[in-house]
Amino acid sequence: MIDTAHTYTGGQSEETIGEALSGIPGNSIVATKGGIQSGHPRALRAEIEHSLRSLRTDRIALYYLHRVDPAVPLEESLGAIKEYQGRGKIRSVGVSNVGIDQIERARRVVAIAAVQNPYNLADRRHDAVVDYCSGEDIVFVPYVPLRGLGDPKLVEIATRHGATPQQIALAWLVRRSPVMLPIPGTLSLDHLKENLAVMNIELSDAEFAALR
Repeated sequence: MIDTAHTYTGGQSEETIGEALSGIPGNSIVATKGGIQSGHPRALRAEIEHSLRSLRTDRIALYYLHRVDPAVPLEESLGAIKEYQGRGKIRSVGVSNVGIDQIERARRVVAIAAVQNPYNLADRRHDAVVDYCSGEDIVFVPYVPLRGLGDPKLVEIATRHGATPQQIALAWLVRRSPVMLPIPGTLSLDHLKENLAVMNIELSDAEFAALR
């Protein structure tokens, strides 16, 4: 899964991803977002159309409402996204930067496949959202997953596993919930391999509890 948004790098992120994946069989999921500046249906429709062009696709695999616009009812924003889902232009819908009450409101409009909120070792404000998503089988996508790396316990556990603190932080997230899908930034092939190696790290119950 590749995560981007209409606004990332002024739109260049979507364009680069679209160019890179053009002609490649559909074994990659590209998730993008809209509505960071305005959740008005008119603005969202324009951003969805732009994302479709930039990503060089006729169907976006996962489209998030980037944030809830306090000036626009959540139901209206999601209604515009649902229109595109009904036309086959969007496969799955997600919401970002939300609480449980907003997720439940969203689910009354359209099926919610994923929730993307900030979450990491140092920022647990969305613990209840993680647990809610676990119980409802909704994918939880933590952004900024690599904060809180200064804990001495983390360094000690990393040394024990012959791993980096970043790898242990990701391993903790993966262990935290069966629906957890972290999206760490990746700047090189070596970095990508380091992130993927997390799947071979098994934290003990004591290690998980110490970090929690």
